[in-house]
Amino acid sequence: MTSTTKRRIAVVTGAARGIGAATAERLAADGHAVAVLDLDAAAAAETARRIADNGGRALAVAADVGDEAQVTAAVARVTEELGAPTVLVNNAGVLRDNLLFKMSASDWDTVMDVHLRGAFLMSKACQKHMVDAGFGRIVNLSSSSALGNRGQANYAAAKAGLQGFTKTLALELGKFGITANAVAPGFVATDMTAATAARMGIAFEQFKEDCAAGIPVRRVGVPEDVAEAVSFFVGERTSFVSGQVLYVAGGPLC
Repeated sequence: MTSTTKRRIAVVTGAARGIGAATAERLAADGHAVAVLDLDAAAAAETARRIADNGGRALAVAADVGDEAQVTAAVARVTEELGAPTVLVNNAGVLRDNLLFKMSASDWDTVMDVHLRGAFLMSKACQKHMVDAGFGRIVNLSSSSALGNRGQANYAAAKAGLQGFTKTLALELGKFGITANAVAPGFVATDMTAATAARMGIAFEQFKEDCAAGIPVRRVGVPEDVAEAVSFFVGERTSFVSGQVLYVAGGPLC
């Protein structure tokens, strides 16, 4: 932690594994206390344990981000046990991929509830603490799929919606010292993308190799690549960066 970085209370949703876990661990390494929030209580506790083992301060909190009562209770617990949260990373997400004619209403609703409703509820619950502090950082995890992706009408719509949500938060909350930005990863090797490969009947290593061939830097992303971008956005020195969408995809996207 540099001398210009203040210790903040950060909440990272979907932080049990993958990008969320890497982000929680990176923010803890930056000196922040981190609430590891996830539906999977045991896996969230494991992320928190790794942070503690490395000298950080963390709290595992089990919650469904799409449930308003659970979100309210989770933020209240974080405030009581760690302190008022002024950094929020809305990372929680799920996949329910299918072509439009096969996609059920439940597939659509589940993705919207976790990605969009979850980000809304978490941001609403945390922003009052940020306003009180005169400082806040909100980072929403979008995706390159926001530009459109076959078989992901629900996911693409949700991730595009998060970009509009981000820009609106930046407009509404800027006068309170709160910034809102989005990180939009391209292909990142996680359990989620491994599951996609499995559904397609492709070995994950082959899937990664095929995807890397189309990426200018000739490799797929790893969760730490995204965590670096989040760390930048939540820093003390980025108070004049707000309403932006940063694609972390190994090259330009159209």
